[in-house]
Amino acid sequence: MSENQPPSYPGDPSGQQPNDPTGPEQSSQPPQQQPYPGQQQPYPGQQQPYPGQQPYGAQPPGPGQPYAGQPQWGGPPPKHPKATLVLILGILGLIVCSVLAPFAWVMGNRAVAEIDANPGVYDGRGEAQAGRILGIIGTVLLILGIVAFAFFIVLIIAGVASSDTSSDYSELSLISLFA
Repeated sequence: MSENQPPSYPGDPSGQQPNDPTGPEQSSQPPQQQPYPGQQQPYPGQQQPYPGQQPYGAQPPGPGQPYAGQPQWGGPPPKHPKATLVLILGILGLIVCSVLAPFAWVMGNRAVAEIDANPGVYDGRGEAQAGRILGIIGTVLLILGIVAFAFFIVLIIAGVASSDTSSDYSELSLISLFA
C-alpha cells in the first residue's frame, strides 16, 4: 500500500485488512463505523449516536411507542367510570335542564375525591373537575331562577290581593297588578 491509498476493507480485492498488524502501515485511529442503509452520514465533527439512541434528524417513535433503550411501562390508568358522565351532566345541567346540575356537582365531588385518593388507579380528573364546576354554576343559576320565580309569584299574589275585592275580574290585567 502506498501513502495516498485508503486502507482496504474486508472483501477488498487487495486482501490486506486495515488493522492488520503484519501490514506495513499501522493506523492509530479506530476504523469508522459505516452507517446502516437509510441512515444519514454524520457531518464532520458530529458525534455518532450511542447504541440505542436515535441519530440526529431521525423521526421519533409514534405515540405509545417507547424510544430506543427505554423500558416499556404499562399504559395510562383507566378513566374513572363516572368522569365522562359527570361532564355530560354538568353540560346538560347548565344548558338544557338545570335540575341535572346538582347531580353533576355531587357526583363530581365523589369522582374527584376517588381519583385523588388513588392517583395511579384512575385517570379522568380533568373531566370530573370540569363537570363538577359546571354543576356548581348550573346549581347557582337554578337557585337564582327559583328565587326569581318565587318573587314573581309573590308579586302576582300581592297585586291580586290589593286590587278591588269585587268578584268582577274583567278589568284585571298585568298592568293593574304592578301599578
